[in-house]
Amino acid sequence: METANQKIIPTFPIAEIRQHFPLLQRTIHNKPIVYLDNAATTQKPMEVIDALRDYYMRTNANIHRGIHTLAEEATAAYEATRSAVQGFIHSSFAEEIVFTRGTTESINLVANTWGKQNIQEGDEIIISEMEHHSNIVPWQLLCEEKKAVLKIIPINDDGELLMDVYQQLLSSKTKLVAVTYVSNSLGTINPIAKIISLAHNAGALVLVDGAQATVHLDIDVQKMDCDFYAFSGHKIYGPTGVGVLYGKKSLLEAMPVFMGGGEMIKEVSFAKTTYAELPYKYEAGTPNIADTVALKAAIDFMLEVDVAMIHQHENALLEYATEQMLEIPNLYIYGRAKHKTGVISFLVKNIHPQDMGVLLDNQAIAVRTGHHCTQPLMHRLGVPGTIRASFAVYNTMEEIDKLVSGIQKSVKMLL
Repeated sequence: METANQKIIPTFPIAEIRQHFPLLQRTIHNKPIVYLDNAATTQKPMEVIDALRDYYMRTNANIHRGIHTLAEEATAAYEATRSAVQGFIHSSFAEEIVFTRGTTESINLVANTWGKQNIQEGDEIIISEMEHHSNIVPWQLLCEEKKAVLKIIPINDDGELLMDVYQQLLSSKTKLVAVTYVSNSLGTINPIAKIISLAHNAGALVLVDGAQATVHLDIDVQKMDCDFYAFSGHKIYGPTGVGVLYGKKSLLEAMPVFMGGGEMIKEVSFAKTTYAELPYKYEAGTPNIADTVALKAAIDFMLEVDVAMIHQHENALLEYATEQMLEIPNLYIYGRAKHKTGVISFLVKNIHPQDMGVLLDNQAIAVRTGHHCTQPLMHRLGVPGTIRASFAVYNTMEEIDKLVSGIQKSVKMLL
């Protein structure tokens, strides 16, 4: 059996990285916290916390509307984040980056603008069996309103998309494919380039739910050639309440507005209103300025550590954890795709996931239990929910050992 020390990447400065995250110094139940709920939200480095504090202490002002110094500084900081996001996901233009509250709002924006403008009765939208509710419900609502058809790409028992079935689902009626890049419940990395290519060959557009992918993988929307890409700041070590919608410029320009109000207008009269240029026509009202400014610090942190190195470290954690957990009797891992990232969903026979979660919490080990906002997927797997451990840049092999030991202790108490 390999030990934790044999799995460590020698060049990865894990001790130094952990010092950036003050919450990891906490104790719970008199034990150091082991935070393994990163697919739900990541912890924040001091760079992000400092950026939030410094904004409110030194810069706080509304943006785009004032000529005084604070307003100009706030505007510059806000737009610097837009430029940082553009570089981070390699979009062609800064105006292709629209700030939202998160992945959910980004998907709803597309459904309620492009969708209502372009989907007609009898048209088809394709999603997959492993989607998060936020990439199911908006399309259900749109299909109900437009009398369109929602089709589902099934998965195999390992949690991989059945790509041959996907090809059969595509037709001249397909107008949109909306699919997750990385499953939040299974960790499966979907073959996104092939999904997009096949959809485009059929004349359909593609929206990629990148909520889980952006923190683990190098994202290049131009190489990917997706039409829309959505992700949330809090999944990439940034603040809550801010997210991104990327859309190809020509699509965003042709789409109707989403919300009406200040900032998204060019001129208002009681007879007629004209709208602002991209991206501002989709950013009505005073935005979440402080959290958007702090998002740049999160991106800078990831780039400084190096996204490829983060992915390598997380893969080592995943490999080691999988090996160790599979040695526990009656433990079954859901999601055994050949290509996956740092998520392990599991159950132990005859133990309810919530019971296991409570006992792990008593040992200061934070995991997620339940259906993970993927109830159709859980139905496909034939379980009410799972226990999910998900890894991030600051997790260690020693924490994996604590998780394994915690599961073993919990099993002895529950069986």
